[in-house]
Amino acid sequence: MKPSSAKKKQITAQVQAIVESTPITDIHTHLYDPAFGKLLLWGIDDLLVYHYLVAESFRQMDMPFQDFWGLSKTDQASMIWDALFIQHSPISEACRGVLTTLHALDLDVKKRDLRALRKWFAGQKPNAYITKCMKLANVKSICMTNSPFDDLERPVWEEGFNRDPRFMAALRIDPLLLSWKETAPQLAQWGYEVTPALSQKTISEVRKFLAHWTLKLQARYLMVSLPPDFNFPADNDCNRLIEHAILPHCREYNLPFALMPGVRRAVNPQLKLAGDGVGLSNLNSLSNLCSTFPENKFLATVLARENQHELCILARKFRNLHIFGCWWFMNVPELIDETTRLRLELLGLSMTPQHSDARVLDQIIYKWRHSKKIIGNVLAEKYGDLLDTGWQVSRAEIQRDVNDLFGGAFERFCSR
Repeated sequence: MKPSSAKKKQITAQVQAIVESTPITDIHTHLYDPAFGKLLLWGIDDLLVYHYLVAESFRQMDMPFQDFWGLSKTDQASMIWDALFIQHSPISEACRGVLTTLHALDLDVKKRDLRALRKWFAGQKPNAYITKCMKLANVKSICMTNSPFDDLERPVWEEGFNRDPRFMAALRIDPLLLSWKETAPQLAQWGYEVTPALSQKTISEVRKFLAHWTLKLQARYLMVSLPPDFNFPADNDCNRLIEHAILPHCREYNLPFALMPGVRRAVNPQLKLAGDGVGLSNLNSLSNLCSTFPENKFLATVLARENQHELCILARKFRNLHIFGCWWFMNVPELIDETTRLRLELLGLSMTPQHSDARVLDQIIYKWRHSKKIIGNVLAEKYGDLLDTGWQVSRAEIQRDVNDLFGGAFERFCSR
């Protein structure tokens, strides 16, 4: 007998309630522990000068790029507010996200009063405001992106600080892999006996460097963002370092290696951070890594829509691969919906559908509110499909499944 519409409505209501109430582990962000001070961005001006909005605003402004970059952050934010929120309706996802955040904070957006918004944010205390944002997003844990090669970040780690237990670290190693010849002298300056030539001694010293920073950060995984034309295997420094330093280190410390391919850096350098683009990646490289190194664990998210199907198929073939999130240009409702459906239909619950990728603290509010609505709707539809077969799910089973999607599956994968 076909299930009644009332039963499906009941399941939908249960799913939506559970999705809303389940605390989230946000497994990839660009946020910082509050001990990092001004490196943790928050507030209306940081929301407005987010690189998504910068790129969008230049489509509406005739100002030369160099003139804009010469302005203060406050003046840049004012120009973006005027161009995207006053002179035009703010219907893009990045603009809507700002409004969702302000509305969740009980701020009146109808007045369109930027000065009043700034005054409210100026009255917030950082630690209390972090708690407020995490509560509104229902995020219990935030994974940072931490680079020893960042001259502003590194001294904080070296000096030491009391860790906020809500913030965990991921060790970012892009310069090590993507520009070794330039990075080797830096490691030598820090006391590691390395040379640009990747001798056995140099590899050993690179592993010392990785061990030092893994332990200092208490890193949950290592990660790198890769160009679309990354290939493995190949006869180059990047691949030699991956095979002989990164992967052995990850095996020794039981850490996943996260690969994020697809970004074309500085497509328009005049836009600075907002100037990166997207390209189709060669996922044969990921397949080769998973098959050649079965004892390693790999995390992956890809930037191009056209790569999402192939990535799902790879995850079906390799249990040492865990796919996660809708990264960067994929983080719009249309593609979150499509990608979540694709992953659930091909992989079931053995993946992490989303991460916020937030660069500004307040963004966790809108990115998770928007994503949870989509994930909840898709999941409710899938349970409805199960009802059509005669299979019934309990509230406890739905809670179990949502726990997996919001961090449980990731935690289990990392702890294998």
